[in-house]
Amino acid sequence: MAYRDPGRAGEPAGPVRKGVPLQLRTVVIDIEGTTGAAAFVVDRLYPYAAERLRGWVDDHGADPETARAIAQVRELIGAPRADASQVVAALLDWQAADQKVTPLKTLQGKIWERGFASGELTSHFFPDAIPALRAWKAAGKQLYVFSSGSVAAQRSWFGHSPEGDLRPLLSGHFDTENAGPKRAADSYRAITAAIGADPTATVFLSDLVDELDAARAAGWHTVGVRRPGEPYYEHGVGDHLAVASLADLDLSGDRPARLR
Repeated sequence: MAYRDPGRAGEPAGPVRKGVPLQLRTVVIDIEGTTGAAAFVVDRLYPYAAERLRGWVDDHGADPETARAIAQVRELIGAPRADASQVVAALLDWQAADQKVTPLKTLQGKIWERGFASGELTSHFFPDAIPALRAWKAAGKQLYVFSSGSVAAQRSWFGHSPEGDLRPLLSGHFDTENAGPKRAADSYRAITAAIGADPTATVFLSDLVDELDAARAAGWHTVGVRRPGEPYYEHGVGDHLAVASLADLDLSGDRPARLR
């Protein structure tokens, strides 16, 4: 049995590949720009974390995850004796530059986890995202998240959505610490190895072409989500299948991923 790889939206399908499953079984999703607005993270979550970073470092230094993150910051800035002020200054600089640095993501995730649990924060999803996730789960797909945000932040995000706790829809979470950089093909290989998934029956949804390229280099299928107004919209998604809404995406049928 064979299928044709989906090409760019509106273009003919690509070359036939043989011996590959017709249907996808594993769906891996990004968060920012894909299922939720990047502006919510930048305008709401980043300031929330920035206001609390110093207090968190001061009050939770004995917590193993926090202590590890502080040690990672000191190593990254080349200052093994850096005090709390220096550590926090580095974290704030990285956040201002929107750099996906693992210790920053760890501490943001811890702070956001508390904010979500207290009810101060509720996550953001595009209107088409939650219905699509529920439909894919109901169709028997295994759903995973791969985001630069920490696993703790992901769980809080999906656990406190406008429609309640979505965590039962998900089979697992991956971030830059337990998988690797999102623009590296080896990270995607590590994910399928960890969950025992067939790369040829796995699809990754993201708004960033470099991430899509890396996933495809690891043998995955890819879908570029292009939402007007999102930061990477003007960059396009290269030659990956493109959708403006998850409602436009069919993940079951005679091809692994196609437009409805």
